[in-house]
Amino acid sequence: MKISDGNWLIQPGLTLIHPLQVFEVVHLAQEMVVYAAPRDARERAGQVDSPLFTLRFTAPQPGIIGVRIAHFEGTLPRGPHYPLNCLADAPVCSEENSEFAALHSGDLTVRVTKGENWALDFLRHGERITGSGAKSAGYVQDGQTGKNYLYERLDLAVGETVYGLGERFTAFVKNGQTVETWNRDGGTSTEQAYKNIPFYLTNKGYGVLVNHPECVSFEVGSEKVSKVQFSVESEHLDYFVIDGPTPKQVLDRYTRFTGRPALPPAWSFGLWLTTSFTTNYDEETVNRFIDGMAERRLPLHVFHFDCFWMKAFQWCDFEWDPATFPDPQGMLARLKARGLKICLWINPYIGQKSPLFKEGMEKGFLLKRPNGDVWQWDKWQPGQAIVDFTHPGACEWYAGHLKRLIDMGVDCFKTDFGERIPTDVVWANGACPQKMHNHYAFIYNELVYHTLQEKLGRDQAVLFARSASVGAQQFPVHWGGDCYATYESMAESLRGGLSLGLSGFGFWSHDIGGFENTAPAHIYKRWCAFGLLSSHSRLHGSKSYRVPWAYDDEACDVVRHFTEWKCRMMPYLYAQAAEAAGHGTPMMRAMMLEFPDDPGCDYLDRQYMLGDSVLVAPVFSERGEVSFYLPEGRWTHLFNNARIDGGRWHKEQHDFNSLPLYVRPNTLLALGSQDQRPDYDYCDRPFFQLFELEDGHCAESRLVDQAGGTVFTLTAERHGRQVTLRTTGNAPGWQVCLRNIMSLADARHAVYQQGEWGTVITPETEAGSIIITLP
Repeated sequence: MKISDGNWLIQPGLTLIHPLQVFEVVHLAQEMVVYAAPRDARERAGQVDSPLFTLRFTAPQPGIIGVRIAHFEGTLPRGPHYPLNCLADAPVCSEENSEFAALHSGDLTVRVTKGENWALDFLRHGERITGSGAKSAGYVQDGQTGKNYLYERLDLAVGETVYGLGERFTAFVKNGQTVETWNRDGGTSTEQAYKNIPFYLTNKGYGVLVNHPECVSFEVGSEKVSKVQFSVESEHLDYFVIDGPTPKQVLDRYTRFTGRPALPPAWSFGLWLTTSFTTNYDEETVNRFIDGMAERRLPLHVFHFDCFWMKAFQWCDFEWDPATFPDPQGMLARLKARGLKICLWINPYIGQKSPLFKEGMEKGFLLKRPNGDVWQWDKWQPGQAIVDFTHPGACEWYAGHLKRLIDMGVDCFKTDFGERIPTDVVWANGACPQKMHNHYAFIYNELVYHTLQEKLGRDQAVLFARSASVGAQQFPVHWGGDCYATYESMAESLRGGLSLGLSGFGFWSHDIGGFENTAPAHIYKRWCAFGLLSSHSRLHGSKSYRVPWAYDDEACDVVRHFTEWKCRMMPYLYAQAAEAAGHGTPMMRAMMLEFPDDPGCDYLDRQYMLGDSVLVAPVFSERGEVSFYLPEGRWTHLFNNARIDGGRWHKEQHDFNSLPLYVRPNTLLALGSQDQRPDYDYCDRPFFQLFELEDGHCAESRLVDQAGGTVFTLTAERHGRQVTLRTTGNAPGWQVCLRNIMSLADARHAVYQQGEWGTVITPETEAGSIIITLP
């Protein structure tokens, strides 16, 4: 919300009260409480007829400090609340002297200044990283609406940039933007977002989570250009400052606090193909698509049935339309016999024509209006109702239908919708409608994900989810929603994915080729390259099919080329996926996340790091021209071995089978022995690629199993002309290619020969270490 009117005035109708003076400090075992007056309260005359702010400071985990600013504390604590991992015995200490009161958690400190000049500062090792001064926090009374708000303004330093706040398709750096965290299905070309997360991080290496499921209004360097302002309609304001000191460490702490991304099964990293949305399709169409992929030698791993697997106007009834799919169980068995996984579209809504509508209404499983009527409208489906997942019986009922489909052979679900949840309703458990609007996405996806885990095993569950709220990163994968088939929409999709990754989400996808309208062939082919270098890859559209031969023959070559490369890269990619699951570092990383000390990366949003070692710069032009920035060092193109120096911008032109795909120096990249499937034994004949190992540096590559556990590690260490390779674990048939090194002086305990990309090292049997002497 806008509070100020320029620098000196406030918006008409508003009354502001600020904490200005510390009145009393109370130190408890795990908490510091500060009572702050809005005026001079040192004399008794100032201690009557006045509000008193209560500020509570806590440390739920090391390196995280919570702040609660309250006006009235008698309001009922109506849920839902974010499921945060608060440690009851987190190490914390507080202190007080004549000048300030402080609470410490890890390297992070919050300090409240006493005396006439109010200040709330956050420090790392004694150095201020942000905070708020006089009149930067306060209580707002709106005389026109009767609503009350609390707000805080945290300082931004010179050159400080803000990221995150969910999957946002606006400018990547959020400075200058107004953001309302209110889930809506507005596509990828507006300021609306499917996945609103009231969490931001900055290039100064800290993050802020505003602990309110209801709408949070952010003014990011907009209303006050050197501050991030956030406000809620409430009698209290809760937020957490999360220390790094690097952006990666911020995400590590944040996801430890709100939930780690689960590790998706390896098969989900392959190519997904769908029926598209409103196209005509039946079993014959599906078979034609799958046969067409096989005939053209195009690897395919997951087939998705969109909405019309059910009868029109009956979504959801969880019943196959017998007119188009007369033998669904037999069909699924035949598809699975071809090695395919099966995905079905669902949403949390029940149309009035669905046979489930009457049952859900009679049993109280559908969301109600205050007068007891079922909440309905005619958008999406006529007379559509919403399943009330706060009702335990409704959860069991809904999950029961999913279990029946899983028993039939379904492997995963596309959990569509869940955004525009109404607020003029009554929930079965009495939850606050304003808070449930966003949080509904969490409980919806949580239920479906846990149902898959129950039926298929904890390591086999995966979704294709559109809506999300805080904590929903635990239920991957998420995709970017409805995009147009244009280069502009391709770029805005990437911005959304990078922002979501900086909001704690490890895995992300998008509709390859664009969802709305039909792309010309050149856009489709460029999007295929981008999509198959994303964590998850799905061909999907609205009114037209997305099979590559619908565009041209070259599109088939492009899909084949990049799908095979993705399968070969799976030993590297799945290790990066395990890193995302273990520490919250997204697979698709904004450049500033991987290179926080390079200011040239702060604003980059048309390129990204796929894991920690591979830079991807999608092509957004018909002519194949692309400009991109490389950080310092000598980088090597993965496909053609070309080497270029970083620390500057480059401009290149690429055909459809290529794009800037550069490996950073001092990288040991693991390639696999398979190029047709993503799920195979990564320890079977891995082919490591060593790129530009510099003197005094060490490179490491680890191979993980399907559970994400490390089973083999190879390290390479260089001193002068000597490179030493060491292994732990067992990976039969492993080799190393020394990229762009075409000859050696010697290799002890190994044989070597010249290969296409460089010298290939093959270890002798049971060699403990290999010592290579460079020319």
